[in-house]
Amino acid sequence: MKRLPIDEPGEPDSRSAARFLLWVLRHQLPTIIAGIALGIVWMVSQALVPAALGAGVDALTSHDRGALGAAGGALLGLGTVTAVSGIMRHRFAVTNFLSAGFRTMQVTARHATRLGATLPKKVATGEVVSIGTTDFDHVGYAMDVTARGGGAVVAIVVVSVLLLDVSVPLGLVVVIGVPLLVAVVGLLLKPLHQRRRAQRELAGALTGRAADIVSGLRILRGIGGEDVVSGRYRTESQQVRAAGIRVAMVETLLEGAQILLPGLFVALVTWLGARFAVAGKITPGELVAFYAYAAFLVSPLRTLTEVAEKVTRGHVAAGRVVSLLRVEPELHDPARPEAPHDGDLEDPGSGFTAGHGRLTAIAAARPEHAAAIADRIGLLDPGSEARLLGVPLRTMRIDDVRSHVVVADNDDRLFRGRLRDELGSNRTTKSNQTTKSHQTAQSDTAVLGALETAAAQDIVDALPDGLDTEIAERGRDFSGGQQQRLRLARVLALDPPVLVLVEPTSAVDTHTEALIARRLPAARAGRTTVVCTTSPLLLDRADVVAFVDATGRVAATGTHRELLATCPAYSATVTREEDA
Repeated sequence: MKRLPIDEPGEPDSRSAARFLLWVLRHQLPTIIAGIALGIVWMVSQALVPAALGAGVDALTSHDRGALGAAGGALLGLGTVTAVSGIMRHRFAVTNFLSAGFRTMQVTARHATRLGATLPKKVATGEVVSIGTTDFDHVGYAMDVTARGGGAVVAIVVVSVLLLDVSVPLGLVVVIGVPLLVAVVGLLLKPLHQRRRAQRELAGALTGRAADIVSGLRILRGIGGEDVVSGRYRTESQQVRAAGIRVAMVETLLEGAQILLPGLFVALVTWLGARFAVAGKITPGELVAFYAYAAFLVSPLRTLTEVAEKVTRGHVAAGRVVSLLRVEPELHDPARPEAPHDGDLEDPGSGFTAGHGRLTAIAAARPEHAAAIADRIGLLDPGSEARLLGVPLRTMRIDDVRSHVVVADNDDRLFRGRLRDELGSNRTTKSNQTTKSHQTAQSDTAVLGALETAAAQDIVDALPDGLDTEIAERGRDFSGGQQQRLRLARVLALDPPVLVLVEPTSAVDTHTEALIARRLPAARAGRTTVVCTTSPLLLDRADVVAFVDATGRVAATGTHRELLATCPAYSATVTREEDA
């Protein structure tokens, strides 16, 4: 079996939905071709069964034991080939389905990572969720069905040739009738495509609405807005339901056509064959074969309509994927990037400077101003003019900035999996076991030290398997304060050259906050650290505090105690925090 996920999914062709599907197909062409080849063998072996059956009937009526034995042996051989090729075809079809789905997910997730802070600004949460939960399947099924689709086309051609060889009129009925059936069914595909696209857009918007409601439920309850929002959700869900009914109406017509039209076709071929047999134009065995051919054709004909349906769904899904892939990030790598170097980090927009190797605190009269400075010095704001050692961050590669300057805030999430992995242990992928074991030990040491600094060791000690405990999505097993300490431990274990912490202790008690404040300077000694906070415990441990007034600019700098004595606005801000 193919190893999934794929190591390198490649750069997708996002010019159109059709080009994206062709790009996916090209990248797994060997397994697609193998699946189609096996599908052809599987279908053709079934298509030849009526011929062997008819030959057996003629041998039986003529009392020819040798011919009867040959026909029986042919049936046995065809059955064996059908079974083996069917198993292998299904194996390759599943591989094609999973490969296409994983490739789609990987390029989508990679692009979402590239977009970074741009993603929530330009793409609704529900749209991204729908791509991962629905479009993944539909793109996969569009590749899955190629194996059976190829076999169905070849099987129809083989049956047509066999019928033409026995009776030209009956063969022409098949040759002319099959394209007509496909064309009639195809008339339903365009309205189905349009209605599915409309339903898909409504469903994506509804998913986004649900995500917004869940994330803001506490606020809605606080302002009494539950009824209003639930009413909007109810209205939108009814719109999705109505769109689903419109899709179902076309789907029921398509399903009915898939049964009715091939059934009428089978009846026509059987009726014509019976008349030919009565007239003596064909033998009884050929009549049996004709009936078996007609009955067999139902399967490839339904497969062709299934191919059209799944490719249509895949095309709609690919369109949603392409719409996401076309979103451009607000920040791009420069043509001639500068390398980051250690030094002072400056934000000209506010007048803030973080001295190299020092613990600098930002105390803002309005918290959003501190967060805005953090975004600028972390190059999360596309309008940032921040400089590192006098060199603008915008002149550096985005990846270099992200590895050099890390911004951690309370919107960060814990992911599902082992806590050890979540906190950054075992990041190495090297194969040498000795080296790997040494690096793992070093990584564990860094994680344990980070847990100590974040006053989070007690959380790990209380878990049944310690660092090897599996944690739930978004760290739901932990309280808000525990999540905040674990997030702090994760970023401390990363130990970047420049670390920006936004309100890192807002959800912990005073005793725990005092422990973190006492341990943080030693843990980050020699590294540039910026803490956005109005907590007196953290401010008192900072080497320098920059007070940002209501205009968003630095109004005063100094130690915490100096500012308390000389800056009334700063004192009022800190006192308000203490009272809170």
